[in-house]
Amino acid sequence: MLLIGNGTVVTRDSTNPIIKNGAVVCTQNSISEVGNFNELKSKYSDAELLDAKGGLIMPGLINMHHHIYSAFSRGLAIKNYDPKKFLDILDGMWWKMDRSMNLRDVRLSAAVTLLDCIRNGVTTIFDHHASFGAVQGSLFEISEVAKKAGLRTCLCYEVSDRDGEDKRKASIKENLDFIKYAGENGVDMQYGMMGMHASFTLSDRTLDECTASLPDDTGCHVHVAESLYDAHDSLEKHGKSIVKRMQEHGVLGKKTIAVHCIHITSEDANILHDTGTMVVHNPESSMNNAVGAADITALSKKGILLGLGTDGYTSDMFESYRSANLLAKHSTHNASAGWNEVSDMLFTGNAKMANRYFKKPLGILKPGAAADVIVLDYHPFTKLTAENINSHLMFGASGRCVTSTVVNGKVLMENREMKTLDEEKINADALAQSSDFWRRINK
Repeated sequence: MLLIGNGTVVTRDSTNPIIKNGAVVCTQNSISEVGNFNELKSKYSDAELLDAKGGLIMPGLINMHHHIYSAFSRGLAIKNYDPKKFLDILDGMWWKMDRSMNLRDVRLSAAVTLLDCIRNGVTTIFDHHASFGAVQGSLFEISEVAKKAGLRTCLCYEVSDRDGEDKRKASIKENLDFIKYAGENGVDMQYGMMGMHASFTLSDRTLDECTASLPDDTGCHVHVAESLYDAHDSLEKHGKSIVKRMQEHGVLGKKTIAVHCIHITSEDANILHDTGTMVVHNPESSMNNAVGAADITALSKKGILLGLGTDGYTSDMFESYRSANLLAKHSTHNASAGWNEVSDMLFTGNAKMANRYFKKPLGILKPGAAADVIVLDYHPFTKLTAENINSHLMFGASGRCVTSTVVNGKVLMENREMKTLDEEKINADALAQSSDFWRRINK
């Protein structure tokens, strides 16, 4: 039994949103009780104590779209790389990287990324992977690291026609093999999806092969209308929008994640709503790639389930939260835009999305929910209430405030000390491996 207490508990439970001097009791992998610290400490005197030291105790954060394979891009300079448009970025950097990866690159990219997730209080990750230099076994490499780290993960491999028939077939098989494996062995800690790149690298035949082979309880994880190039390509080649094309090929649905959805029409948004498809916004990536900004206000008004991801740009969801708010205001020239939408995306939408796969309730601290809890070293100098907690987190917190991370009742980090991963060894191994990777990519 684990008692996390001596702090302000932010439950995300509307019946009891804030508990001053509160505590959370974790029994095995579930939360068994939430309440007053002194009372629970007395009641469970034999429980292991994780002392919040007056900070915030919150549900673990969820990242609905990450790219673990991008880890070794930090500081990388690729010869003759001078992108002018989005396709130049893809072909000149990301595709060049993923074609150069071997399985050791994949494993260590996963290790450093998951370390960063733990540091930043991210307890559940939906990852979209690509390593066309090593397709077979790549999801299983990530899976093994995630198991050792103790994080919840939903993984997929990026199917694409861009590297030929053999790689296309291998990518579909890798997804199906991992979906089957995770379903049999995940114990509500790992799931799989059918990953796809984007409409302009997916033929009709490939879309049909992906959806025809999917189990009924599994969806797709696909980039949708991230750039104008992708949107125009679908209109020119297929005579229809990307969303309409995806609908006709059975890609959309309640278990499917449509990432970005920047260049879509009102009719497309209606289709996303009517099919129950999830939409994930990645603000920093959109700004970095200069592809535009999703109209999250319009999508929210349609009743579409919206979530927040990082697209590999960062593992700090607080950073993405703050950026989403700023981008909404900047792109609409409306100082009131974004506030409610982005708060709902991070703290409500992401949990609802994740729970379309994971069975135990996530993103909330209440009896029966998953024992995924984080502690923040955040001591407000203005009044903190249930009504203004999001404002405190938006403007006062960051991932680096996280001091302890607990997943499934297991302490992964306590007082900023890693418990499940050897941080020093992983960083040393990754430094050597990334140096070799950089050499290979610039041959």
